[in-house]
Amino acid sequence: MKKRDKIIYWTATLWLALGMVSTGLVQLFRMKEEVEKTAHHLGYPEYLLIILGIWKLLGVIAILIPRFPLLKEWAYAGFFFVMSGAIVSHLILHDSIGDLFGPTLLILLTIVSWYFRPADRRLSFNPNLN
Repeated sequence: MKKRDKIIYWTATLWLALGMVSTGLVQLFRMKEEVEKTAHHLGYPEYLLIILGIWKLLGVIAILIPRFPLLKEWAYAGFFFVMSGAIVSHLILHDSIGDLFGPTLLILLTIVSWYFRPADRRLSFNPNLN
């Protein structure tokens, strides 16, 4: 792996982890502003915050620990689905660009981290196995 790619991977991954941990904790502890935005404004049930918070924290652990490439794929997919869902939810309600910034940044970091991940963090494919 090129040094440039390694720097891109770790920069994107650490920013992604920071973003997911911070938003996950806000959701897990059901902070007032998050409850207002998610439950009242977007119309999702309040208990969804706890589920999202727990899964975000577990996803961060999955992408940071060595090995377990299949688990990493699931974590990246989960991050992508949650952030794309947030973007679509804000778009449907015609929310401001500011409301789209966070989930858009996190989905971009997810894609960059996934794309530049090292070989030992990827699923290997053996075409001889049938």
